[in-house]
Amino acid sequence: MNFAIRLFVGYFLIVGLAAWFILSFFSREVEPGVRQGTEDALVDSANLLAEIVAPQLAYGALAQGDLLRAISSAKVRQPAASIHGNLKDSIDLRLYITDAKGVVLLDSEFQDVGKDFSRWRDVYLALGGQYGARSTRDIPDDENSSVMYVAAPIVHEGRIVGALSLGKPTRTVLRYANNARQRVRELGLILLVASGAIGLVFTLWLSHSINQLRNYARKVADGEPAQLPTSGGRQLTELARALENMREKLEGKQYVEHYVQSLTHEMKSPLTAIRASAELLPGAPEPDHAAFVQTILEQTQRLQLVIDRLLALARVEQLQQPATSSTVLTQQWVQTVVNSRASRAQGKAIEVRVQVHPQAQTVGIHGDQFLLHQALGNVLDNALDFSPVGSTVTIEVALTQSPAHGTQQTIMVKDEGGGIPDYALAHLFERFYSLPRPETGQKSTGLGLAFVREVMRIHQGEVSMHNRQDQQGAQAQLVLPVTTLAGSQASAAPVAPAV
Repeated sequence: MNFAIRLFVGYFLIVGLAAWFILSFFSREVEPGVRQGTEDALVDSANLLAEIVAPQLAYGALAQGDLLRAISSAKVRQPAASIHGNLKDSIDLRLYITDAKGVVLLDSEFQDVGKDFSRWRDVYLALGGQYGARSTRDIPDDENSSVMYVAAPIVHEGRIVGALSLGKPTRTVLRYANNARQRVRELGLILLVASGAIGLVFTLWLSHSINQLRNYARKVADGEPAQLPTSGGRQLTELARALENMREKLEGKQYVEHYVQSLTHEMKSPLTAIRASAELLPGAPEPDHAAFVQTILEQTQRLQLVIDRLLALARVEQLQQPATSSTVLTQQWVQTVVNSRASRAQGKAIEVRVQVHPQAQTVGIHGDQFLLHQALGNVLDNALDFSPVGSTVTIEVALTQSPAHGTQQTIMVKDEGGGIPDYALAHLFERFYSLPRPETGQKSTGLGLAFVREVMRIHQGEVSMHNRQDQQGAQAQLVLPVTTLAGSQASAAPVAPAV
């Protein structure tokens, strides 16, 4: 199961169990709480009424007529009271009074006068000077017919002369309890939904942060440019930095080992040639001295070139983005590189043509101009090296569409040489892999295209090499993001004539 789903399920189970426990507890406590509040009000009312009728009952002059009339009048009243949304439109109190022996003297329901209530719990305890209460069903099989009674002793001059019991039907109380229980459940459901939403948002945020960390690790493992994620909170940011630190140390160690091995391998042949020439030089005939010296010089220059280019490649490979950035017109950048190779092209009578498509006239290139100049220069050097004398090298600038990246600019460098052998196509961008030049048969350092690939990488671009389909020769293709310049900027950068 996905980590985010497990986290959300665990969170929701904890919140759900807590909500269920709280709701269950409140639901159980609502009805007893309402009953207790009602009982408290009945106690106050019963004792107040007991004080009112005490003198009358003590002297045998209980004004039953007045009380009965008051009770009858009260029963027909319609208070129309709205109590927290509950409409109360009738008087539901019940009242009976007994003498000191528990015989009913007055009954608001007009049905128990003369009966002996001395064994009822409320009357029995009240006549004994204690707090008395009971709950009795009017209909034994109907729990909704239960009536709650609270009795108060009627005391006159220190002696108990009777008991007054005040009753309240439970059904009138339970509706408040049921309404309160319903509100608690509704609020609990809202709380549960809100907690779930908060948990979902938190889970998505944490999952997003973890996914960023995962994607960062994958990009680093694949050698792609990656930005350190720092939006996942303090601990995740610290974890990301720890991974970054570990990556740098591991990469640094592997990088040094790889380059030491590569440099050692590439230095063997020149050093062997230099050593052999130096050993043979003292005993060689005078006419051969110049050849040995020339070999030593050539191999020394090759070593210097390998070291310089390897250092340049190492510097670029350590970058995740350009160290410095500026923007120039793409056609101006291309023409500057072409002009820098003018003498080489003229030496082989090669014509270099620059073709800029109309829609690419105001397109610029953004990045480290020094590295970009070197990258295109390496590609053009290869085209000049493999082009026959008197041929043409064409550099074409156009806009292309990519489903993944949208509009991009493509710089194509086409030569008219012999093309790339099939066995070499898959290895052209490997370090130290090189094909012999047609004129001299010598190989280059094999670092030029590897350098171009790294420069393209840190500029969010790509480079590829393949054979031309329209005619003989090879084609290098540089693909870079588009930076559109204003018309004034475009006109301010004239294009030099083709070489």
